[in-house]
Amino acid sequence: MLLIPLSLFFSLSSPNAYIVKPSPLPVATFSIVGYDSETGALGIAVQSKFFAVGSVVPWAEAGVGAIATQSWANTTYGPKGLKLLKSGLSAEQTLQRLIADDPGRATRQVGIVDAKGNVVNYTGDECNAWAGAISGRHWTAQGNILAGEDVVKAMGKAYEETEGELADKLMAALFAGQEAGGDTRGQQSAALLVVQENGGYGGFNDRYIDLRVDDAEKPIEELQRLLEIHKQWVPR
Repeated sequence: MLLIPLSLFFSLSSPNAYIVKPSPLPVATFSIVGYDSETGALGIAVQSKFFAVGSVVPWAEAGVGAIATQSWANTTYGPKGLKLLKSGLSAEQTLQRLIADDPGRATRQVGIVDAKGNVVNYTGDECNAWAGAISGRHWTAQGNILAGEDVVKAMGKAYEETEGELADKLMAALFAGQEAGGDTRGQQSAALLVVQENGGYGGFNDRYIDLRVDDAEKPIEELQRLLEIHKQWVPR
Protein backbone atom coordinates (compact mmCIF):
# COMPACT_ATOMS: atom_id res chain seq x y z
CA MET A 1 0.00 0.00 0.00
CA LEU A 2 1.26 3.47 -0.91
CA LEU A 3 1.15 5.79 2.06
CA ILE A 4 0.86 9.51 1.32
CA PRO A 5 1.70 11.98 4.11
CA LEU A 6 -1.35 14.00 5.12
CA SER A 7 0.48 17.27 4.52
CA LEU A 8 1.21 16.25 0.93
CA PHE A 9 -2.34 14.95 0.44
CA PHE A 10 -3.89 18.25 1.47
CA SER A 11 -1.36 20.14 -0.62
CA LEU A 12 -2.19 18.13 -3.72
CA SER A 13 -5.90 18.37 -2.98
CA SER A 14 -5.81 22.16 -2.87
CA PRO A 15 -7.09 23.77 -6.09
CA ASN A 16 -4.25 26.30 -5.81
CA ALA A 17 -1.51 23.74 -5.21
CA TYR A 18 0.21 24.36 -8.52
CA ILE A 19 -0.63 28.03 -8.92
CA VAL A 20 2.43 30.19 -8.46
CA LYS A 21 1.62 33.87 -8.30
CA PRO A 22 4.36 35.88 -10.00
CA SER A 23 5.78 38.84 -8.15
CA PRO A 24 4.88 42.14 -9.82
CA LEU A 25 7.64 43.83 -11.76
CA PRO A 26 8.42 47.55 -11.48
CA VAL A 27 7.03 49.57 -14.37
CA ALA A 28 10.45 51.05 -15.15
CA THR A 29 9.66 53.67 -17.71
CA PHE A 30 9.63 57.26 -18.82
CA SER A 31 6.45 59.21 -19.39
CA ILE A 32 5.19 62.72 -19.96
CA VAL A 33 1.84 64.17 -19.00
CA GLY A 34 0.60 67.36 -20.65
CA TYR A 35 -2.23 69.85 -21.12
CA ASP A 36 -3.11 71.99 -24.15
CA SER A 37 -4.56 75.30 -22.98
CA GLU A 38 -5.97 76.09 -26.45
CA THR A 39 -8.01 72.92 -26.91
CA GLY A 40 -8.34 71.67 -23.34
CA ALA A 41 -6.81 68.35 -24.39
CA LEU A 42 -5.03 66.28 -21.73
CA GLY A 43 -2.65 63.47 -22.49
CA ILE A 44 0.09 61.04 -21.64
CA ALA A 45 2.84 59.35 -23.64
CA VAL A 46 4.89 56.52 -22.17
CA GLN A 47 7.58 54.00 -23.12
CA SER A 48 9.03 51.09 -21.17
CA LYS A 49 10.92 47.82 -21.23
CA PHE A 50 7.71 46.31 -19.92
CA PHE A 51 4.96 44.40 -21.70
CA ALA A 52 1.82 46.44 -22.50
CA VAL A 53 2.77 49.51 -20.49
CA GLY A 54 -0.34 51.24 -21.83
CA SER A 55 -2.49 48.94 -19.71
CA VAL A 56 -0.90 50.23 -16.50
CA VAL A 57 0.47 53.78 -16.65
CA PRO A 58 -1.90 56.22 -18.43
CA TRP A 59 -5.20 57.46 -17.02
CA ALA A 60 -7.11 60.53 -18.18
CA GLU A 61 -10.54 62.12 -18.35
CA ALA A 62 -11.48 65.19 -20.36
CA GLY A 63 -12.16 68.26 -18.26
CA VAL A 64 -10.65 66.52 -15.24
CA GLY A 65 -6.97 65.62 -15.62
CA ALA A 66 -4.34 63.10 -16.64
CA ILE A 67 -2.27 60.79 -14.45
CA ALA A 68 0.77 58.59 -15.09
CA THR A 69 1.35 55.97 -12.39
CA GLN A 70 4.56 53.94 -12.62
CA SER A 71 7.57 52.33 -10.89
CA TRP A 72 5.96 49.68 -8.62
CA ALA A 73 2.75 51.17 -9.99
CA ASN A 74 -0.31 51.51 -7.83
CA THR A 75 -2.99 51.41 -10.52
CA THR A 76 -5.61 52.74 -8.10
CA TYR A 77 -3.86 56.09 -8.44
CA GLY A 78 -5.54 56.40 -11.84
CA PRO A 79 -9.25 56.11 -11.02
CA LYS A 80 -8.88 57.43 -7.47
CA GLY A 81 -6.82 60.39 -8.65
CA LEU A 82 -9.31 61.31 -11.36
CA LYS A 83 -12.14 61.08 -8.85
CA LEU A 84 -10.29 63.41 -6.50
CA LEU A 85 -9.56 65.88 -9.29
CA LYS A 86 -13.20 65.76 -10.35
CA SER A 87 -14.25 66.60 -6.78
CA GLY A 88 -12.39 69.90 -7.09
CA LEU A 89 -9.00 69.08 -5.60
CA SER A 90 -5.92 70.48 -7.34
CA ALA A 91 -3.17 68.31 -8.78
CA GLU A 92 -1.06 68.90 -5.67
CA GLN A 93 -3.89 68.12 -3.27
CA THR A 94 -4.74 64.98 -5.22
CA LEU A 95 -1.16 63.75 -5.10
CA GLN A 96 -0.89 64.31 -1.37
CA ARG A 97 -4.12 62.40 -0.78
CA LEU A 98 -2.97 59.47 -2.92
CA ILE A 99 0.41 58.98 -1.31
CA ALA A 100 -0.89 59.59 2.21
CA ASP A 101 -3.21 56.60 1.87
CA ASP A 102 -0.57 54.32 0.29
CA PRO A 103 1.78 52.33 2.56
CA GLY A 104 3.90 51.52 -0.51
CA ARG A 105 4.38 55.17 -1.50
CA ALA A 106 8.18 54.96 -1.25
CA THR A 107 8.18 52.70 -4.33
CA ARG A 108 5.76 54.77 -6.40
CA GLN A 109 6.24 57.36 -9.09
CA VAL A 110 3.47 59.53 -10.48
CA GLY A 111 2.89 62.60 -12.64
CA ILE A 112 -0.39 64.55 -12.64
CA VAL A 113 -1.83 67.48 -14.59
CA ASP A 114 -5.26 68.89 -13.79
CA ALA A 115 -7.76 70.56 -16.12
CA LYS A 116 -6.29 73.98 -15.35
CA GLY A 117 -2.82 72.89 -16.42
CA ASN A 118 -1.38 72.65 -12.91
CA VAL A 119 1.21 69.88 -12.66
CA VAL A 120 2.83 67.88 -9.89
CA ASN A 121 5.06 64.83 -9.70
CA TYR A 122 6.35 62.45 -7.07
CA THR A 123 9.21 59.96 -6.93
CA GLY A 124 9.44 57.71 -3.88
CA ASP A 125 12.78 57.18 -2.15
CA GLU A 126 12.81 53.47 -3.03
CA CYS A 127 12.34 53.84 -6.80
CA ASN A 128 15.20 52.27 -8.76
CA ALA A 129 17.87 54.70 -9.96
CA TRP A 130 18.05 56.78 -11.94
CA ALA A 131 14.64 58.02 -10.91
CA GLY A 132 13.24 61.51 -10.92
CA ALA A 133 11.16 64.09 -12.71
CA ILE A 134 11.15 67.56 -14.20
CA SER A 135 8.21 69.83 -14.94
CA GLY A 136 7.33 72.97 -16.87
CA ARG A 137 4.29 74.94 -17.92
CA HIS A 138 1.42 72.44 -18.28
CA TRP A 139 3.66 69.33 -18.38
CA THR A 140 5.64 66.96 -16.21
CA ALA A 141 8.09 64.24 -17.32
CA GLN A 142 9.17 61.41 -15.03
CA GLY A 143 11.01 58.13 -15.18
CA ASN A 144 12.86 55.42 -13.30
CA ILE A 145 15.70 53.01 -14.17
CA LEU A 146 16.78 55.65 -16.68
CA ALA A 147 20.16 56.49 -18.17
CA GLY A 148 20.08 59.68 -16.11
CA GLU A 149 18.44 63.04 -15.56
CA ASP A 150 19.22 64.02 -19.15
CA VAL A 151 16.35 61.76 -20.26
CA VAL A 152 13.61 63.81 -18.60
CA LYS A 153 15.39 67.09 -19.42
CA ALA A 154 15.45 66.16 -23.10
CA MET A 155 11.78 65.23 -22.95
CA GLY A 156 10.80 68.59 -21.53
CA LYS A 157 12.88 70.50 -24.04
CA ALA A 158 11.37 68.61 -26.98
CA TYR A 159 7.86 69.07 -25.65
CA GLU A 160 8.26 72.83 -25.36
CA GLU A 161 9.98 73.27 -28.72
CA THR A 162 7.56 71.15 -30.78
CA GLU A 163 4.72 72.82 -32.67
CA GLY A 164 1.37 71.19 -33.34
CA GLU A 165 -1.19 69.25 -31.38
CA LEU A 166 -0.66 67.86 -27.91
CA ALA A 167 -0.08 64.38 -29.37
CA ASP A 168 2.77 65.67 -31.51
CA LYS A 169 4.41 67.33 -28.52
CA LEU A 170 4.06 64.22 -26.39
CA MET A 171 5.53 62.00 -29.11
CA ALA A 172 8.45 64.38 -29.66
CA ALA A 173 9.18 64.06 -25.95
CA LEU A 174 9.26 60.25 -26.16
CA PHE A 175 11.68 60.29 -29.08
CA ALA A 176 13.92 62.78 -27.26
CA GLY A 177 13.87 60.72 -24.07
CA GLN A 178 14.90 57.60 -25.95
CA GLU A 179 17.65 59.48 -27.79
CA ALA A 180 19.01 60.62 -24.41
CA GLY A 181 19.30 57.03 -23.20
CA GLY A 182 15.77 56.17 -22.10
CA ASP A 183 15.11 53.08 -20.01
CA THR A 184 18.49 51.44 -19.40
CA ARG A 185 16.95 47.99 -19.90
CA GLY A 186 15.82 48.81 -23.43
CA GLN A 187 12.50 49.16 -25.23
CA GLN A 188 9.37 47.03 -25.47
CA SER A 189 6.08 48.92 -25.34
CA ALA A 190 4.66 52.41 -25.66
CA ALA A 191 1.32 54.17 -25.47
CA LEU A 192 -0.32 57.49 -26.28
CA LEU A 193 -3.57 58.63 -24.68
CA VAL A 194 -5.14 62.01 -25.41
CA VAL A 195 -8.60 62.97 -24.16
CA GLN A 196 -10.69 65.90 -25.29
CA GLU A 197 -14.36 66.66 -24.76
CA ASN A 198 -16.44 64.87 -27.43
CA GLY A 199 -13.19 63.93 -29.14
CA GLY A 200 -13.86 60.21 -29.46
CA TYR A 201 -15.53 58.27 -32.24
CA GLY A 202 -18.79 59.98 -33.23
CA GLY A 203 -18.33 62.46 -30.39
CA PHE A 204 -19.74 59.91 -27.95
CA ASN A 205 -16.75 59.84 -25.60
CA ASP A 206 -13.57 61.80 -24.86
CA ARG A 207 -10.92 59.31 -26.11
CA TYR A 208 -9.51 61.46 -28.89
CA ILE A 209 -6.37 59.31 -29.30
CA ASP A 210 -5.92 55.95 -27.61
CA LEU A 211 -3.03 54.02 -29.18
CA ARG A 212 -0.86 51.23 -27.80
CA VAL A 213 2.13 49.20 -28.92
CA ASP A 214 2.33 46.31 -26.47
CA ASP A 215 5.45 44.49 -27.70
CA ALA A 216 7.85 45.73 -30.37
CA GLU A 217 11.54 46.18 -31.04
CA LYS A 218 11.08 49.91 -31.59
CA PRO A 219 7.77 50.76 -29.93
CA ILE A 220 8.07 54.55 -30.16
CA GLU A 221 8.57 54.41 -33.92
CA GLU A 222 5.65 52.03 -34.24
CA LEU A 223 3.50 54.29 -32.08
CA GLN A 224 4.35 57.22 -34.36
CA ARG A 225 3.33 55.15 -37.38
CA LEU A 226 -0.03 54.43 -35.77
CA LEU A 227 -0.50 58.10 -34.93
CA GLU A 228 0.04 59.07 -38.57
CA ILE A 229 -2.63 56.54 -39.61
CA HIS A 230 -4.95 57.99 -36.96
CA LYS A 231 -4.44 61.47 -38.38
CA GLN A 232 -5.47 60.27 -41.84
CA TRP A 233 -8.65 58.55 -40.67
CA VAL A 234 -9.92 60.84 -37.93
CA PRO A 235 -11.19 64.35 -38.87
CA ARG A 236 -9.17 67.05 -37.16
